[in-house]
Amino acid sequence: MTQTAGYTIEDLTVGMEATFAKVISDEDIENFAQVSGDNNPVHLDDAYASQTRFGGRIAHGMLSASLISAVIGTRLPGPGAIYMSQSLRFRAPVKPGDLASAHVKIAAIDAAKKRVTLTCTVTVGETVVVDGEAMVMVPSKGASN
Repeated sequence: MTQTAGYTIEDLTVGMEATFAKVISDEDIENFAQVSGDNNPVHLDDAYASQTRFGGRIAHGMLSASLISAVIGTRLPGPGAIYMSQSLRFRAPVKPGDLASAHVKIAAIDAAKKRVTLTCTVTVGETVVVDGEAMVMVPSKGASN
């Protein structure tokens, strides 16, 4: 069953956190390349990627960052949340087979504007691979969302 409603602005408090983790597979990378049109050989070609500073293929940075969207859209604030902005810093590569964990934490709430600011981090083990900040619009319990 698909969750159809997330938190409302009235339900949220600063400090709330949520996480989503996924092993990044070769198939994920290939599918992301197909959907995005980003066919950079550093993501898809073993021979090419082995000659880069990474020594092998790496996942698209935006694939890794998309795990943040998964947390926001499904967990916190969850269904009904609408992205307004996202800043990202790519700090380290994610390789096929890595377990990437996206974590968001509510840093600020603007109840009047129904907006929430979240700190966002993606890690592989103890290594931060992506970090940044998101602002999302969140529904309210009132009629005008």
